[in-house]
Amino acid sequence: MNAADTLAHCPAAHGDGAQGGLPLAGVRIVAVEQYGAGPFGTQHLADLGAEVIKIENPNDGGDVGRAVGPHYFGPGDSHFYQSFNRNKKSITLDLKKPEGQEVLRALAATADVVFNNLRGDLPAKLGLTYDKLKDVNPRLVCGHLSAYGRSGSRAAWPGYDYLMQAEAGYLSLTGEPDGPPARMGLSIIDLMTGTTAAMGVLAGVVGARATGVGRDIDVSLFDVALHNLAYVATWYLNAGKAIGRESRSSHPSLTPSQLYRTRDGWVFLMCNKEKFFGVLAECIGKPEWADAPHYRTFKDRLDNRERLTAELDAVLQTCTTEEWMRRFAGKVPASPVYDVQQALDSEFVAEQERLLNFAHPGGGIRMVASPVRAGPHPLNPAPAMGADTSEILGQVGYDADAIVRLRERAVI
Repeated sequence: MNAADTLAHCPAAHGDGAQGGLPLAGVRIVAVEQYGAGPFGTQHLADLGAEVIKIENPNDGGDVGRAVGPHYFGPGDSHFYQSFNRNKKSITLDLKKPEGQEVLRALAATADVVFNNLRGDLPAKLGLTYDKLKDVNPRLVCGHLSAYGRSGSRAAWPGYDYLMQAEAGYLSLTGEPDGPPARMGLSIIDLMTGTTAAMGVLAGVVGARATGVGRDIDVSLFDVALHNLAYVATWYLNAGKAIGRESRSSHPSLTPSQLYRTRDGWVFLMCNKEKFFGVLAECIGKPEWADAPHYRTFKDRLDNRERLTAELDAVLQTCTTEEWMRRFAGKVPASPVYDVQQALDSEFVAEQERLLNFAHPGGGIRMVASPVRAGPHPLNPAPAMGADTSEILGQVGYDADAIVRLRERAVI
C-alpha cells in the first residue's frame, strides 16, 4: 500500500479522537517523541483537545520515559511517563523501514502537525521535514525540538536539560554565593522548551490555515535556555553587567525581594513596587520605616540591604509563617516557603481544583491539571504502547489484512 493509495481512503476529518468542546478539537498532531521536553509540549495541546498520535518504535521499547523510575503503575507505565503523555494515543511504527515511511506519509496527509523531539540530524533522515512531506500535505507544519538545532556544528549532538542550565549560565545564578554552582530543582529547560514548541507549532498552524502553506518550526533546548536569560542578558550585552548569585535568593536590584526568617521557617517577600514597602512597614508595625532616609526609595533600600535584612528577620521571627501570611494576605506580595508535599496539599490548590483524577486500568492517577483553563479537562491516562495502532491505521486506509502484514514484518 503506498501513500497515493492511502490518500484515496483518508477520512474527511482528522479522525474522531479530538476532545469536543475544547479549543484544539479537530487538530491532529502526529508526534515522534520520547522522554520529557517533546511529550510535555504535545501534552499541553492534548489537554486542550488536540488529537495527539504518539509514534513509538516497536523494536526498541518505545518511549524511554516508560522505563524512567523509580515509581511505576505497571510494566512500561511509569509515573514519569504518565506525567507527560496523558490524553494522547499511541501507535507502534518503525520509521526506518520503507513500509513505516509509507504509513508516516499516510498519517501526515491527515494531520495538521508532524512533531518530533529527536537529535537535530535525525528528522531529515527519518522523513519528518516539510520538504519530505509537503507533497502529501502542503498545509503541514513540521515541528522540531532538538538539543542544539538542526543546523550548525552541534546538530548531531545529544543534549539534556542540566547541560543547558550549565552552559547558559543558570548554575552561576542559583544557590548561595559561597556555595558550589547549583542547578534548578526542576528540569526547567525541558519544560520551557516543550511549552515553547507548543506555541511554535500553533503559530505554524495558524499561518498554514491562513495561507494554505505549511513550514518547518524549530525550537532547541539551548536556544530556549539562552532566551530565558532575558533582562539578565540585556544588562550584560548593553551595560557590561554580568550578575551572579545573591544571598537569600535575592532579586539582584530590588529589596525587600528575597527570603526572610520567621519563627518556624521562611517567607518570601517581593516588594517590587514602591508602594508595597510602605504597606509592609504598616503590616509589621514599623510604619516609620517607610519614611526613613535609609529605606525611602528602591536605591536607599538596595544600598542598605544587609541592614534591612537583619531588621526584617528580627521582626518576622516574632510570628510564624502562617501568622504573617494571614496578616499580609492580599496586601503584601508574599508566599510561604513550602516543600513539594506542602505545595500540593495546600488549601489554595484544593480550592482552585488544580489536582485531577485520571482514569486508569489499575485505578485512578492523580496529576496536576493543565494551567490553561479552556473548558472541561480531558481525563484520559497516557496510553499503553501501541494501544491505538489498529484504529489509527484503519482511519488512513489500512484494512485488517494489511495491518496483520505490517505486524508480521515488525513495521508496527
